[in-house]
Amino acid sequence: MTSESHSLTGRDLTGTDDPTRVPPPGCPAHGRGPGGAWRLYGPEVEDLGALYEKMRAEHGAVAPALLHDDVPIWVVLGHSENLHMVRSPAHFTRDSRTWAPLRSGEIKPDHPLTPHFAWQPICSYAEGDEHLRQRGAVNGAISTIDYRGLRRYINRETQALVNRFCEEGRAELVGQFADHLPMAVMCEVLGMPEEYNDQIVHAARDMLKGTETAITSNQYIVDALTRLTARRRARPEEDFTSHLVIHPAGLTDEEIREHLRLVLIAAYEATANLLANVLRVVLTDPRFRARLNGGQMTVPEAVEQSLWDEPPFSSILGYFAKQDIELGGQRIRKGDGLLLGIAPGNVDPRVRPDLAANMQGNRSHLAFSGGPHECPGQDIGRAIADTGIDALLMRLPDIRLDCAEEELRWTGSLASRHLVELPVRFEPRPPQDVTQRPALHTVPRQRPGWLIGTPGTDAPAPAPASVPQPMAVPPATAGPEATAAWPAPAAETRRGPGPWQRLLRWWRGE
Repeated sequence: MTSESHSLTGRDLTGTDDPTRVPPPGCPAHGRGPGGAWRLYGPEVEDLGALYEKMRAEHGAVAPALLHDDVPIWVVLGHSENLHMVRSPAHFTRDSRTWAPLRSGEIKPDHPLTPHFAWQPICSYAEGDEHLRQRGAVNGAISTIDYRGLRRYINRETQALVNRFCEEGRAELVGQFADHLPMAVMCEVLGMPEEYNDQIVHAARDMLKGTETAITSNQYIVDALTRLTARRRARPEEDFTSHLVIHPAGLTDEEIREHLRLVLIAAYEATANLLANVLRVVLTDPRFRARLNGGQMTVPEAVEQSLWDEPPFSSILGYFAKQDIELGGQRIRKGDGLLLGIAPGNVDPRVRPDLAANMQGNRSHLAFSGGPHECPGQDIGRAIADTGIDALLMRLPDIRLDCAEEELRWTGSLASRHLVELPVRFEPRPPQDVTQRPALHTVPRQRPGWLIGTPGTDAPAPAPASVPQPMAVPPATAGPEATAAWPAPAAETRRGPGPWQRLLRWWRGE
């Protein structure tokens, strides 16, 4: 049997409407709201991770909570419960227009979390055939990306960013690196490299913070994407936006612009957080860096470990019940809202009883959600993090933290946790030449001289005459006659790099 709890659409979660049951200031229950549900906002909530564990201990895998203005919400804390929710479109939807508090007017238009759940004409909120149409266009455009060319571009942009501070011997890796690399790469992927500058980086960060100028910053990005859509509608090229425009799904200009905004901002925020998180662990955990330096862990494996421990988005608001259903021992009513708990799901004791255990090779984390609405651009984020961090550490192998670990600060919200600064020191180095601009389109295949030929194909290029050729040696037991009759050595072709060297060159985008 499972316990039955009351619906969150009701105001009473404990069976009483007594308004006097309010804990006094300083009481351990002061962070609770009506009915004893924990509030996910306010000055009492300094550590959401710790609060989630209190909720897990009290309620299990699914717990009642309150958003701003005491709007009720279920928080899904269990790993398997989160996966069940995102993989069950027949029971749960992303369309917030079905949310009971929104339909009843309990949620006001100026609610602080409106940007997180307000319905938009994009695939993230669509269902059924409309979702298939829009998501198909996005997936189709992403499938055209040449990841080998993308990694070359990421490497080039990493070197360009490092050139800005390499001669100083010190840098702040959040503001000078992690916040810039994803935006530079995404502007190139979308087909608007000319729009990349400090201003668009500031606009993206400002709108995510929700400051007084957030609306202006959002409009700056919308205007850039509107211009891009018009250009590609008139003359398509080989980029993400063009493939979105010409896709058979027939997206309107508004749909194209809004999907470009979704891809740009989601990829930017997630990858900026991922870069900062991985670099922080590399700089503060000697064992982590030792495994990297010693070859026991690769950079992609380090990225996956970070996706378990510190996912770029800690939660997503939200999913909404299409019908009465049970989840995690709780009775969910039709119209109830649920918070996708990425961070608490990743530390569910049922799947990670030992949080210190290495998760190498395990990609079953919730960092990119799952089901029909799983992040379509996760491979782009991984490529930026893998290639960017590897190139940075190879360029500055002696990089080290320039402050005490305890001095690092974060800005937190319900959706994510962003490192404010990451100051580092290193030996000053001269800048590198990055004027050679690689393209993202596929490079025509070329036949190197060391490639072994087959009948009917071009033979390998012979070694230049100036290169001395090795002499064949007769067997040591052969006599003078046999030695004299030993055939003259044939010219040997020049050998190219071995398979390991070729693999390294491919990985670095050379």
